[in-house]
Amino acid sequence: MPAPRSTVRRSIAAVAALPLLAVAATACGYGSERADDGADRANVSSGGKKLSADTVKIGYFPNLTHATALVGIQEGTIQKELGGTKVESTTFNAGPTEIEALNAGSIDIGFIGPSPAINAYVKSQGKGLRIVAGSASGGVKLVVNPDKIKTLDDLKGKRIATPQIGNTQDVAFLNWISEKGWKVDPQSGKGDVSVIRSDNKVTPDAYKSGSLDGAWVPEPTASKLVSEGAKVLLDEKDLWPDKKFVITHIIVSQKFLDQHPDVVEAVIKGSVSTNKWINENPEEAKASANKALEKLSGKPLPQEILDPAWESIEILNDPLATTLKTQSEFSVKAGLLKDPKLEGIYDLGPLNRILKAEGQPEVADAGLGVK
Repeated sequence: MPAPRSTVRRSIAAVAALPLLAVAATACGYGSERADDGADRANVSSGGKKLSADTVKIGYFPNLTHATALVGIQEGTIQKELGGTKVESTTFNAGPTEIEALNAGSIDIGFIGPSPAINAYVKSQGKGLRIVAGSASGGVKLVVNPDKIKTLDDLKGKRIATPQIGNTQDVAFLNWISEKGWKVDPQSGKGDVSVIRSDNKVTPDAYKSGSLDGAWVPEPTASKLVSEGAKVLLDEKDLWPDKKFVITHIIVSQKFLDQHPDVVEAVIKGSVSTNKWINENPEEAKASANKALEKLSGKPLPQEILDPAWESIEILNDPLATTLKTQSEFSVKAGLLKDPKLEGIYDLGPLNRILKAEGQPEVADAGLGVK
């Protein structure tokens, strides 16, 4: 069934902006922080069997859209499946810097959004990474200063933040701008709307100071802005069929997958177990995610921020592969991306074996899986 017109245009613009990701990755350092992974180290059983690697380096964001990683590491669910192989974790502000770290071998596995994963796969000619599981859908909103912006048309001429040039939210906002018929230079962010690339950690303070009029950001940053007086003007899920879109999935470097398939499968199994626990115990999981965020930032989220942020995110194992397939098909038809060669970007074999063993439905790769 053909995608709605807004989805078609959204997909085309997303891929058009993909070359920006390489610029973003080389324009700055990793922008990462070593996560406090004491919890997962503490859960390494002294008698646990070590897998084929001594350690596995996992990257993720301190965002609620990365709840699988936050909770899975906090609760030791991922570490439990790894036995004597230890988790080392690192956090990032946005996808392009995480991709840089994956390419450099600083991390082996990453929780990340779709746009950086697509671009990295294409740039490596299909040799850089594989998507091995889903993690989350939703949890991204356009929030604005209600005194300055009352309708979507009012965004023209305003200063709106995204986390990083070429990250998933940045690409999505550029899509939306193009759908409005407005013009913005994708690299400088200048145009009918000023797109300001701002670290999620500083965006709320920038908004509070008046230097931003709004932001297209993931949770919990969106709800933090609401707590400062901003209003939700648009929930990104409303732009997608069935209100579902991949915001976070799990990638692995192909080199690490080839050398340590047992470790990758253990991380996937830990992710599946974590997702099941989150969905069966939402209140406990929400508290666990908040505890993890407290370790990373120094303070927990207030309930008035945590509750609406958590409510807007769906945790799942399905990577929603049709999202990527739609993006690639329409970008080719528009002549914006020549032969993206996304076939093979997914390797869902280990995930589906795990799901089948647990009596859960298998997930599809939309024809983009390894042969």
